[in-house]
Amino acid sequence: MSSSIFEDGFSSDRLFNQGYSYTYDDVIFLPHYIDFPTDSVHLATSLSRRVPLSIPCVSSPMDTVTEAHMAISMAALGGIGIIHSNTTPSEQAHMVKAVKSRRVPVLSNPVFKSPSDRIQSDDVFYSSNPYVMVTENGSPSSKLLGYVVGRDWAKLGDKEVKIYDYMVNCTDFTVPWSYDLGRIGEHMEEKRRDVVATVRNDEVVDVVAKEEVERIKGYPKLGVGTVGPDGAWRVGAAIGTRETDKERLEGLVKAGVDVVVLDSSQGNSIYQIEMIKYVKKTYSNLDVVGGNVVTVSQAQNLIQAGVDGLRVGMGSGSICTTQEVCAVGRGQATAVYKVASIASQSGVPVIADGGISNSGHIVKALVLGASTVMMGSFLAGSTEAPGAYDYQNGRRIKKYRGMGSLEAMTKGSDQRYLGDTAKLKIAQGVVGAVADKGSVLKFIPYTMQAVKQGFQDLGASSLQSGHDLLKTSVLRLEVRTGAAQVEGGVHGLVSYEKKSF
Repeated sequence: MSSSIFEDGFSSDRLFNQGYSYTYDDVIFLPHYIDFPTDSVHLATSLSRRVPLSIPCVSSPMDTVTEAHMAISMAALGGIGIIHSNTTPSEQAHMVKAVKSRRVPVLSNPVFKSPSDRIQSDDVFYSSNPYVMVTENGSPSSKLLGYVVGRDWAKLGDKEVKIYDYMVNCTDFTVPWSYDLGRIGEHMEEKRRDVVATVRNDEVVDVVAKEEVERIKGYPKLGVGTVGPDGAWRVGAAIGTRETDKERLEGLVKAGVDVVVLDSSQGNSIYQIEMIKYVKKTYSNLDVVGGNVVTVSQAQNLIQAGVDGLRVGMGSGSICTTQEVCAVGRGQATAVYKVASIASQSGVPVIADGGISNSGHIVKALVLGASTVMMGSFLAGSTEAPGAYDYQNGRRIKKYRGMGSLEAMTKGSDQRYLGDTAKLKIAQGVVGAVADKGSVLKFIPYTMQAVKQGFQDLGASSLQSGHDLLKTSVLRLEVRTGAAQVEGGVHGLVSYEKKSF
């Protein structure tokens, strides 16, 4: 009797060479042998050739996902944020500087006034920073004299009085920008302060309140984070492939960007290849990530051009309609496996971009060959995502939109779809809303713990171990029927409470 009768599942090579385009939900890994505890699983990886990460998480360069606050928090967690380019070059560079000048996951955007100024509206105070900094001439770079607390201003009978009449005079509440959260907390205890200002090169960078320190301490403990050789957080930024993007790139490099991502829905173009060559020639020490790609031939062209990383995915995002509108794309599981198979031969890390809805999808993406996962909707709606919260049918929500939506295109993202010179704009994305998820500082560590448990079930103690087990056909896969997918999720209940952590 043939031994193949008793084999479980398929090897990855056999499964992904049958002409089917599989999504993450279509496939399932079969469990392997466990001989190590969950805490022995290491998720350290690389975004690109020279950008190491502690966790395989990257926030997507979308204008409703990644600006400075998200990038700061992702770096604090050990991942990285890629700041979107749907803004002016100067504003994007400013966001990069904001990330590089902080070492705690706080972004207060302090307001500055001089002692002779008057505060006539509560617009200068807001929930995340109820303080106004007082300096000699009202600029961040002049001598710090004290601060105004919002609740003190609210109690004033006469709002016309000048700030020096009621400000808190104090010059010893500053700490170096390089202080981590622990040292800031110790300083507050020692000096009995409720607020400190972080300072870099004699300029106030941020304001950190005791409430913020206590809030973050309540989350899972942070590690050292993603720190570059300059001692600052690492941060990436997206650029396009037009001539004007060369000027944008120059500003980003001056701001200290660690990696650039060429942002295109279809990266296998003469425009991107020429931009890759330009970046590598002009800024040889700067890593450049190319994409998006979903096929071996696409990947080979960009690898030959000199990319340091590849972004994989086309039409798999929750707000992306490329596959419907253009009839082009690929199921994300198949795309990641195929591109990673060829990229690994050149030592080029792969970023699985899109289609991530849960920790199981992350496990599948990483084991199929990706080094990191790029997330949009998974992070949208968080405290750190851009935008204000709103309410819809009693639920707290934030806007989330595809960069291919007409709304985003009007701000400039049509270049990503090679449509900035077209007379008619064709949408390849939609505008929607996502529920409030809380802080990424809380739910990402829980998600990573779930990923570790998935790796343990597979008998893989690291990303490289998972890749090796897949390549040697030790790990086996099967395709799930529609009924199997239903059975694999919550089913048969009248109602249930979904709580991840």
